Amino acid sequence: MTMDALLVQEPNKTHFSVAKNKTTAPLRECVRDAMTGYLKQLGGHTAANIYQMVLAEVEQPLLETVMTHTEGNQTRAAEMLGISRSTLRKKLALYDLD
Repeated sequence: MTMDALLVQEPNKTHFSVAKNKTTAPLRECVRDAMTGYLKQLGGHTAANIYQMVLAEVEQPLLETVMTHTEGNQTRAAEMLGISRSTLRKKLALYDLD
């Protein structure tokens, strides 16, 4: 499902934003800017496994932040993330966060 489809389904949902040069920009714009910069830095070289790279870059701090917020409560963290507790445990082990 695309992000636009999600936004249509959940019009009252709060959109994430992050600080960017003392202004705020939606998280998706920050990702777009980061990827644009990354691809420009390649200078014509071939890139591989970008999808996995981006997921790893985003997923680990996401898990760390949610686990801190829930004070290590995996059940609450899994509920917040919308994943099963067993999936959360696997991901925590993957990033050595358990």
